Amino acid sequence: MSLSGKTVLITGASRGIGEAAARAFAEAGANVALTARGADAIATLAGEIGERAIAIPCDVSRYWEVQQAVARTQEAFGGAIDVLVNNAGVIEPVAFMAEADPEAWGQVIDINLKGVFHGIRAVLPVMLGQGHGTILTIGSGAAHGPNEGWSHYCASKAGAWMLTRMAHREYGEKGIRALSLSPGTVATQMQKEIKASGVNRISQLDWSDHIPPEWVARALVWMCGPEADRFKGDEVSLRDEGIRSELGLA
Repeated sequence: MSLSGKTVLITGASRGIGEAAARAFAEAGANVALTARGADAIATLAGEIGERAIAIPCDVSRYWEVQQAVARTQEAFGGAIDVLVNNAGVIEPVAFMAEADPEAWGQVIDINLKGVFHGIRAVLPVMLGQGHGTILTIGSGAAHGPNEGWSHYCASKAGAWMLTRMAHREYGEKGIRALSLSPGTVATQMQKEIKASGVNRISQLDWSDHIPPEWVARALVWMCGPEADRFKGDEVSLRDEGIRSELGLA
């Protein structure tokens, strides 16, 4: 689909799903604002994409930085923000609850849960003012089922899933499209970290079991169109063979 002239803000855009999404949205014609803590990586990516991309170093766990990223995106691309992709997320350190470091556990919550809220909170005034907007959040099967060693990740993803539902409940009738995407396991750095942990069944999967991040990126672009309206306030699962077929994914 064409997103020519639209503006997309992507968190966690330095690698993996975020990087693939940046390229996919740019190929669809959108302006892309790339945020991540890794300033050099997003600067390189923005340079590769070209003039329709801007790199904005940002730690999503700090609201004022997200708010600033929204303002810079508006300045760069004319005011409107059409799509927010809440992608930034971490899983380390993997640890059982009795041994988990409370501070490190809380840092995962700050990024995976509070970071999603910060993104939604920062773009909502813009989107409500323009009368439309799409908020896409990368979800997970971990939002619905526990995995050993992942109490921080499962709890944060469950919370992020509820934030999608809340955004729809509060603003769905005001032009805001809020959707979650549960991609399954994806061949990214996070899966390498999970593999190295050796904890729970996910760490035992073979690399070939994971889907490429480009599949997730294609789904995110598709979710911006009317074909995905049936999932507003809900979750799209890339484990669903029907969805894969609809998107033309092998």
